Amino acid sequence: MKPQPHFPLASLNTMGMPVYAAWYVPVDSQKTLKEVLDLRLHPKVFVLSGGSNMLLTQDLDALVLHVAIKGIEITHESSDEVILKVGAGETWHDLVMYCVHNNWGGLENLALIPGYVGAAPIQNIGAYGVEQKDCFVRCGAFALTDGHERIFDLEGCQFGYRDSIFKRDARDQYMIGWVEYRLTKKNHRLHLSYGAIGEVLEQNNIQSPGIADIAEAVQSIRQSKLPDPKVIGNAGSFFKNPVIEEAQAVVLSEQYPDLPVYDAQAGWKKIPAGWLIEKAGYKGYRTKNCGVYEKQALVLVNHGGATGAEMWALAQEIQSAVFTKFGVEISPEVPVF
Repeated sequence: MKPQPHFPLASLNTMGMPVYAAWYVPVDSQKTLKEVLDLRLHPKVFVLSGGSNMLLTQDLDALVLHVAIKGIEITHESSDEVILKVGAGETWHDLVMYCVHNNWGGLENLALIPGYVGAAPIQNIGAYGVEQKDCFVRCGAFALTDGHERIFDLEGCQFGYRDSIFKRDARDQYMIGWVEYRLTKKNHRLHLSYGAIGEVLEQNNIQSPGIADIAEAVQSIRQSKLPDPKVIGNAGSFFKNPVIEEAQAVVLSEQYPDLPVYDAQAGWKKIPAGWLIEKAGYKGYRTKNCGVYEKQALVLVNHGGATGAEMWALAQEIQSAVFTKFGVEISPEVPVF
């Protein structure tokens, strides 16, 4: 695949930011990656996955490698479980539905999360009480210096809340080539208590749900709350849910009895950033072509024609307003470039 100079990326990021790459090339294999790196087209390298979890505020003065490695294969199977090796360029939701179709359990709560599989371990994506690390086995990462492969197991990835070694010590050093997930074939462990999943199942009169019922419920909830990036530019949930000390959570709960509070590690509590942003008055807010989605305050939207700098300015304004009102810092879940 021939690298292309000054390549437009507006259609390759779900925020629709009108930026350009100095050089661009799709990478469909480790061999292609090595060949492109050998060309030494640019001293900087930038890995672009599905473009669904990022805010681009300027042109990328770099060689942009667009992840395009496909394929799903079974690497291990027993009567109880199956391990899948998945190419980093596969669409995440397609993987989830492939598993649901085959009655392989573990990822169903993560239905309809946008993006590619390769980004899942970097961000340690999660939703409705489940994180991808719960099924993660290992991944193959290609060094951006020479394309050499390094295997990262569960411990080696150092997963945290929307975090991993790839966002810290190994940041900008690798392109994920493939990921392995362990899934159950029977006796699925169902996660029903987080969010509105139980309510949707009850409304649909489903008393003994299976993984397909959960995936359908999750999709219904997400579609009712989150905008389709094909219709309006967005990067999904823009902010992380903050984790605060238990003492501060007690004080806030006394001031705001309707504040949802969830358990985190010992001595700490997690509270919804969307609730904080809405109470700060930003749900449905709009300035120029930037805004906050009217149905979900966690989501920043591009109404058309907004720049990355304008979107980032709005995000910082929201952070400041939340801190002023609640004394709580919220940080972006979305990487900003």
